[in-house]
Amino acid sequence: MTWKAQYERLKVAFLADRSICPENQALFTEFFSFQEYKLKRQNGLPDLDEGCCKTLYGYIMRFRNVNAWFENKPWKELTREDIKRVYDGLEDGTIRTQRGEPFRGRVGYYNKIFKSKPFKLAGKDELAREVIEFSNATKRPVCFVPEETFRRLVRVVANPRHLFLLWLAWDIGENIDTLLKLTRRNLVAQINRHSSEREYLVHLPASKLKRSRQTRGEVTLYPETAQFADLVLPGLELDDLIFPFGYRQAYKVLEAAVEKTSATTLPNNEPVRWKDLRSGMACHLLRMGWTRDEVNARLGHTPHSDALDAYINFLALDREKPKQRLTATVQESLRNERDESRSAAQLLGDRLRREQETSQALKAELLRTREDIEWLRGQVVLLLESVPVASGARRSSA
Repeated sequence: MTWKAQYERLKVAFLADRSICPENQALFTEFFSFQEYKLKRQNGLPDLDEGCCKTLYGYIMRFRNVNAWFENKPWKELTREDIKRVYDGLEDGTIRTQRGEPFRGRVGYYNKIFKSKPFKLAGKDELAREVIEFSNATKRPVCFVPEETFRRLVRVVANPRHLFLLWLAWDIGENIDTLLKLTRRNLVAQINRHSSEREYLVHLPASKLKRSRQTRGEVTLYPETAQFADLVLPGLELDDLIFPFGYRQAYKVLEAAVEKTSATTLPNNEPVRWKDLRSGMACHLLRMGWTRDEVNARLGHTPHSDALDAYINFLALDREKPKQRLTATVQESLRNERDESRSAAQLLGDRLRREQETSQALKAELLRTREDIEWLRGQVVLLLESVPVASGARRSSA
């Protein structure tokens, strides 16, 4: 079901809900009339598109919660104490979700309801600003799926179309609502001119994206994505949806895979959700050496967006370059010491070799000297033997 159909159906039921006091029903009716007109004019649309209807659908869910927090009291009659009670309950965590968890998106309630048009229609926006004086924007929680966890998930899925959706979510990094809107026309097969491998260019037009995302085209990075695309896309007309099912079925596909593998996110060990694949892809690319701006561009953010800051800090990626510089300095010092040691060893070796050569030359010279002495000794003996004995010596002997 499209967001427009969901919004229209929920809006009719919400504005006809008799459990809501008439004063608030009138206020909600006035707000939706104003907001629908505002969204059309802001976005240059003759009619509400899917993005507008998704935004308006979110307002209905918030109105239900806020109306319950104030116990269905007319908003025009709210006092400082009423607003402070709800504000403190949200900040202290005593007001909780249906799952029993504190509201994470409470800043959105402050900015879009309490300090904005809904409370302005009730004449309470200034009072809300006075009460919510010390609100602080909550830091983005870090929650992502490592690549090895994602690969565990896809190993337990058998349907090629479901596998293609999982790989596309991990590869392209867009949210599940956008992926479910893609048609055959949005994917174009091509051959990578560098690797000669088959890949797909995925066109992401503004009509299928969140308002904050950039219109762009992304090339698939993984061969598995192209392989499953080749299995799923043949036979589809250009305007046929690639995934002919809604979010509910996509949720069940991922939920079943998570149950089979007990896959959880880092660092909080929560069950994997579709949006965790997007952040997981971003973290993986950052670890693989992509720059912040390159990953931001693939995610559809503006180049200098701070959306990745929390993940970069968690992964300590911005600490790696100083460490690399330290390591490089140590390695350079070790190389210098090694080179000096090699030079000293070479000098010592040359000296020993020269001394050895000198020693061998001296030994050879000594040997020749000894041989000469022996030869001279022999010559002396021969000479003595050849000299005649004196006459006096002969008479004495006689």
